[in-house]
Amino acid sequence: MKDKGPTLDSVLDSGDDALFQVTASQPGPAGRLPLKPADLLDRPSGDVFGWSQDVGMGWSPAELGRAEVLILALGYHTGHWEVGLLVQAAAEEVRALGGIPFAAFCTDPCDGRTQGTSGMLDSLAYRNDAAMVLRRLVRSLPTRRAVLGVATCDKGLPAMTMALAACRALPAVVVPGGVTLPASDGEDAGKAQTVGARFAHGRITLEQAAEIGCRACASPGGGCQFLGTAATAQVVAEALGLALTHTALAPSGQPIWKDGARRSARAVGLSAGDVVTDGAVRNAMAAYAAVGGSTNFLLHLPAIAHAAGLRPPALAEWKSVNARVPRLVDALPNGPHPTVRVFLAGGVPEVFLHLRELGLLDLSARAATGETLGATLEWWERSARRRRLRERLREVDGVDPDEVIMSPDAARRRGLTSTVSFIGGNLAPQGAIVKSTAIDPSLVGADGVYRHVGPAHVFTSERTAIAAIKGQGPERVQPGEVMVLAGLVPRGAGMEEVYQVTAALRYLDLAKSVALVTDARFSGVSTGPCIGHVAPEALSGGPIGRLRDGDLVRIVIDTRGREGTIDFVRRSPDGTLVPAGEELASRAPHPGLTPDPDLPADTRLWAALQEASGGPWAGSVYDVERIVRLLEAGRRALGED
Repeated sequence: MKDKGPTLDSVLDSGDDALFQVTASQPGPAGRLPLKPADLLDRPSGDVFGWSQDVGMGWSPAELGRAEVLILALGYHTGHWEVGLLVQAAAEEVRALGGIPFAAFCTDPCDGRTQGTSGMLDSLAYRNDAAMVLRRLVRSLPTRRAVLGVATCDKGLPAMTMALAACRALPAVVVPGGVTLPASDGEDAGKAQTVGARFAHGRITLEQAAEIGCRACASPGGGCQFLGTAATAQVVAEALGLALTHTALAPSGQPIWKDGARRSARAVGLSAGDVVTDGAVRNAMAAYAAVGGSTNFLLHLPAIAHAAGLRPPALAEWKSVNARVPRLVDALPNGPHPTVRVFLAGGVPEVFLHLRELGLLDLSARAATGETLGATLEWWERSARRRRLRERLREVDGVDPDEVIMSPDAARRRGLTSTVSFIGGNLAPQGAIVKSTAIDPSLVGADGVYRHVGPAHVFTSERTAIAAIKGQGPERVQPGEVMVLAGLVPRGAGMEEVYQVTAALRYLDLAKSVALVTDARFSGVSTGPCIGHVAPEALSGGPIGRLRDGDLVRIVIDTRGREGTIDFVRRSPDGTLVPAGEELASRAPHPGLTPDPDLPADTRLWAALQEASGGPWAGSVYDVERIVRLLEAGRRALGED
């Protein structure tokens, strides 16, 4: 597209003063959602939150509740509502550089909108589908010289990063879709998704729920305002070098956001295979740990590495990274700051300045610009962009940027804990994880250890679990219990994420006394002592699937040592608690364990293929060679060859 390469200054900063007039919050939409009590008591949180996103995108609240007709094109949610503007900005820059822009679209579902619905059964499976479609679209234009991938949210951006990582010989750049603004007069999108549970328990009125839901999305585009899966996906894309420096988490729709798309088009040069290397993956793991990212990236980053033809990071490497890399970012859902403040405080390159001083980065890794990470950080450290945006955060919100992205010493003094702890015990002999940062510090002892012993309350579907949380009858969740959600795995429910359960626990204060153990996964915004990814899973004979109501479960999580155990225990005659794994092994599985009756055939096929490829701990990918070998072995066993 160009004879001479651009200067680093022109790629990393446009020098336009207007870009720095960044808005950090604004009033949410006026009005109220047309809620009825039954909407909050009986409908899933995803239905109500879908309305929150509708008004955030500019719909009139008065028009909600009408019949919805699906016209397949671009956009289910705020994460997609404005990305066409990025496509346009990038296309105009390609044209200005003498190229010919093409556009093709592959959207993704919204995990907020599908919470508690059958749509969630497709959520994780969709990531692989989207990555395949995107790769096919790339191959379908044989004359392309380079690829720009624009994406924002929980499944679309991991899928886009997988697709571009697989384009090893092509120059490729990810353009992150940015974030929506927090409402200066309302709640963030994570908390707003709990209005149903809070209403059911009398914490808020119908009128309050309607107003909260209306104001959750204060701008029409971008991913949610917390450092969940969507925001983590943007951070990881930048840390890998596929996204341009300081483009992750930009406020959607604003000039500085559009400018990132233009500069991304300007930067295309280095092939994806030269960018996504083992060193880049290690840098991305370090960034993940430092920002306190979503546990979903223990699924997504191995999948990206697999797509790039690299060896996916093993469990031991995740443990090592979490042991060495301190968490430095204090953002929602575990801290007070929305993602736009993380951007203004300096985003990924500011985090990397601290990690560079600790010797935790591969500074020789090259980004799409062709420059090394080391050279880019030297530019960032002295740049006017860094200085002016950090000053803007002080001016707009009165927030010290060093309180959002902290030095290691400051983070230690503040008590920020490691991102993830890895769990064992007789209920998770092959492992489980918990987001250590999400456990309320008041529940953690002076030794850094969370301890809980309580009776199991077993659920084999998310629907019955959320009903028990909202309910007031005999099946309701009681303080002190250990909620066990079993069978929500790929073969059972597509390994759905159970945010409406974890969020309801938090905002009803049950997280102070109730723990959760599941073989499903969590939203990146989940909080509390919630242990997920339990293996073996219940439908594969895992011990978690043999628990019954009333069984005693002991949980120990060392948030400093980043390890812990979950055990089925019995009380001995002298009153001490002893593990009783052998007793559990002799039991039959829970009678309620069965795949969700609404599980689509498409998702069943995904579950079988990813299981044959190593399952969730291997990234839920399609390992084609392994699948082919198993199919051939099966045909031989059946005598079909």
